[in-house]
Amino acid sequence: MPSPAARLAARLAHPAVWRGGDCAPEPASVPTGFAALDAVLPGGGWPGAGLTEMLVARDGIGEIALVLPALAALQRARRDVVWIAPPHRPYAPALAAAGIDLARFHVVRCARPDDALWACEQALRAPECGAAFAWLTTRDERVLRRLQVAARDGRTLGVLWRRPGDRGGAVAAPLRLGLAPHDEAHSRLLAVHVLKRRGGALARPVLVDLEARCLVAPLPPARPRPLPGAPRRPDPRTVAGHEAVRSTPMRHRMRAAS
Repeated sequence: MPSPAARLAARLAHPAVWRGGDCAPEPASVPTGFAALDAVLPGGGWPGAGLTEMLVARDGIGEIALVLPALAALQRARRDVVWIAPPHRPYAPALAAAGIDLARFHVVRCARPDDALWACEQALRAPECGAAFAWLTTRDERVLRRLQVAARDGRTLGVLWRRPGDRGGAVAAPLRLGLAPHDEAHSRLLAVHVLKRRGGALARPVLVDLEARCLVAPLPPARPRPLPGAPRRPDPRTVAGHEAVRSTPMRHRMRAAS
């Protein structure tokens, strides 16, 4: 007869059992392209069907370089990338040099915060969208929970970027990271503080070498499926062309919200 300790160990080794000190399984994860970061994230990568909140200490510390390998992999799987209300104009040559297909890259400019929220939810639910990045100021947990549900249902990598000084606090996001430069002498090193994950806490930040990223293999293409019904819009008068959203492809749909 096995000892009680052996029987307990066998039970805990079952794949259906998750212990709080370990990372929860994340079957839809997208590898980050950085081995040190993948090692501490549930599923070994970004949540491919959920929200990630990024708190940036200051602009220009390499925060975009951190996510480019995953975006390129999603595009190779024929998924689009959408940026909503970015604070700066994306530099197309640098994106192309990092492997981003500009034909599958869309930027949405919004006149009002409600427009940005609506565009973000539409992108997260769109089956052809692989990643939706949004620079939002809202802290309304009801809205953020709705975005988390949209990312889960659309099987989309959603990232909420918080500007310097904005501490955020998205309870709905299963992953929350703080990004800061390691030190001025090692500008290529980014300190990634894991503030929240589905697993045990990390006492120290993960140091990511932005120049030593590995190749991320393309993901399998998403199965085509019908687009779910569009949620209630914040104000039909604020978004031109909103009635054509459900029947138009991604680039036209996002252009309608810009």
